[in-house]
Amino acid sequence: MRYQLLIAAIATAACIAGATAQTYPSRPVTMVVPFPPGGSTDVTGRILAEHMRTSLGQPVIIENVGGAQGSIGVGRVARAAPDGYTIDIGQWDTHVVNGPLYQLGYDLLSDFDPIALVSTNPYLIVGRKSIPADDLPGLIAWLKANPDRTFATPTAGAHVAGVYIEKQTGARFIFVPYRGAAPAMQDILAGQVDLLAVQPAVALPMVRSGAIKAFAATAKTRLAAAPDIQTVDEAGLPGLQILAWFGLFAPKGMPRDIIGKLNAAAVDALANPDLRKRLADLGQDIPPRAQQTPEALAAFHRADTEKWWPIIKAANIKGE
Repeated sequence: MRYQLLIAAIATAACIAGATAQTYPSRPVTMVVPFPPGGSTDVTGRILAEHMRTSLGQPVIIENVGGAQGSIGVGRVARAAPDGYTIDIGQWDTHVVNGPLYQLGYDLLSDFDPIALVSTNPYLIVGRKSIPADDLPGLIAWLKANPDRTFATPTAGAHVAGVYIEKQTGARFIFVPYRGAAPAMQDILAGQVDLLAVQPAVALPMVRSGAIKAFAATAKTRLAAAPDIQTVDEAGLPGLQILAWFGLFAPKGMPRDIIGKLNAAAVDALANPDLRKRLADLGQDIPPRAQQTPEALAAFHRADTEKWWPIIKAANIKGE
């Protein structure tokens, strides 16, 4: 009798689990953006969420959880229930660079399940409009003649870029931390801070309007969305190549079929012509379909971690 009851209980649990998986999602999904509104992560997340809604049949709601260079928002996802209703749009800064810089309450490699790689892009080195230089060599000469200029660091990646510029040019910066790229850009526009390394999604609209100056892109090739901006190699600062990226992550332990549904929604969104144009206009490259799988993001994430952690530690870069 006990054996029969046990079998019945297992069967009932399996049916409930199956029904839950089949009906997922039965309510809105929260996508945590670990920075304030208006930054590149927020813009990319909102564009993606808008299109994922179609496949999921439920709204994907953006929740901005800024602070501590994105680690607070990422930590919220690490502690969330792995039921498919809380995910995050992470990036190179939050899911790679923060690791060696901060004492995190979670493990970036083992406490998350990857969903999909969304896009990649370099950083742009930009500055206030009143800086007298118009190109990177001129900027470097100006920095050497005018030390202790301010450099905004809305993310850990921006801080890494700034330290690299210091080490390669002999410039000396005063690093000014921000909660996100949007408030940092506001101060660049107001002339209250000199320089910023930021993803194109935030900078390109301001560069195109002439409100700020762009000195170089940390890429091997020029941006298709801004072909007039030189690469760091072309501009005389070889080696400062940083490829940033965005990816969707879930709390560890999420059922594989739910990950599959979220991945399918992301893949469908990334195939949409409107989304592709909007991300391209923001200087982002969408990876080929074969690189949009959870397994591909896991491998990409691990390889980037293994590349950058030793570099950051060797450069003795410290978190702020």
